Amino acid sequence: MINRDRLINLTKQLININSENPPGSEKKIAGFVKKFLSNLGLKVELLEFKKNRTNVIGRLAGRPAKDKPLPTLLLTVHLDTVPAGKGWKFPPFKATVNKNKIYGRGAADCKGNTAVLLAAIESIVKDKIKLNYNLIFLATSDEEVGSHYGIIPVLAKNKVKASAAIILDAHNFEVVTAQKGLLQFKIKISGRKAHGAYPEKGINAIELAAFIIKDLKDFKFKYKKHAFLKPPTVNIGTIEGGDKVNIVADWCVFSVDMRFLPDMKVKDILFDVKRVISKFADKFKIEILDIQPSYEIDKNNYLVKNLLLSLKNNKIIPKIAGSEGATVVTFFEKKNIEAIATGFSNPGTMHITNEYIKIENLYKGALVLEDFLKNFKFDNEKR
Repeated sequence: MINRDRLINLTKQLININSENPPGSEKKIAGFVKKFLSNLGLKVELLEFKKNRTNVIGRLAGRPAKDKPLPTLLLTVHLDTVPAGKGWKFPPFKATVNKNKIYGRGAADCKGNTAVLLAAIESIVKDKIKLNYNLIFLATSDEEVGSHYGIIPVLAKNKVKASAAIILDAHNFEVVTAQKGLLQFKIKISGRKAHGAYPEKGINAIELAAFIIKDLKDFKFKYKKHAFLKPPTVNIGTIEGGDKVNIVADWCVFSVDMRFLPDMKVKDILFDVKRVISKFADKFKIEILDIQPSYEIDKNNYLVKNLLLSLKNNKIIPKIAGSEGATVVTFFEKKNIEAIATGFSNPGTMHITNEYIKIENLYKGALVLEDFLKNFKFDNEKR
């Protein structure tokens, strides 16, 4: 049984542990989670691929099977948060309850979800429920800055093996079956210096960049309309250039964040980007910063069906959705592990000043997850 007050207190305790990334140190919060799971009798280990960038793996064995090994279900959250920044009404690392909301950095992303998962596991253990599968709890580091010390090496080095996975990093009880791809890159434009009084004698790289940016924002990329995802997006994240106000700028660098749909290919996107740049600049370079593929799973998949049933059991109208942002779901696809995402925070609360999660969402989320874990059934082919 889920204890509402204990769940609230657990969420507050997690928020109160600063795990901002950057600078990046999950050691303290990982130690807290390890102790919580160890006290429940789970086998727990800590993994680090860089000092203080700590990941937690907890294992709960299911009911022994006579004929063949049990399949394994993995549920994962992340321990790091974005930096708190300034301008908070409530202290970002002293969780505050106000009007049935818990405020603090990470309340929505992802410490509320972490508390929900811990509470659901606690309920199962204390109620002496034996699952029909093995359960892995995975809390990772570095999700907010690319997962280079978290889920990527954990999976690459085969530290966990599972038949299916649920990522708790979404909002509003949505069942996320599709996700946009991520393409981030820098465009470096070269011009020619001249005296600021004679701009016609130079080539202003900043001005060229302005034309390129406008065309990139207006460019009609080819894609198929998706049932759960919005059209592709282009965001200019940073820009810098030039050496002095009275010199024609001979350089400009700006960064681009693109989110693309499952039917789009990175090589085609980059071909179109180069076409746009070439209209204005003769000398340029593109530096790829990050690529994450898009992801999609059949809405009739058994993972989806199990989660939809648990939502209905708790009188929550189920909604299949897509994720505009990048979660770690694509890293599971590389290992042929079927995965979907869900989560219980409120829309528009992730990464904001005065981040919060509604207590009602926390409690309902814990009830849903408890029901899901107790009643989850693998597809027969996975057994």
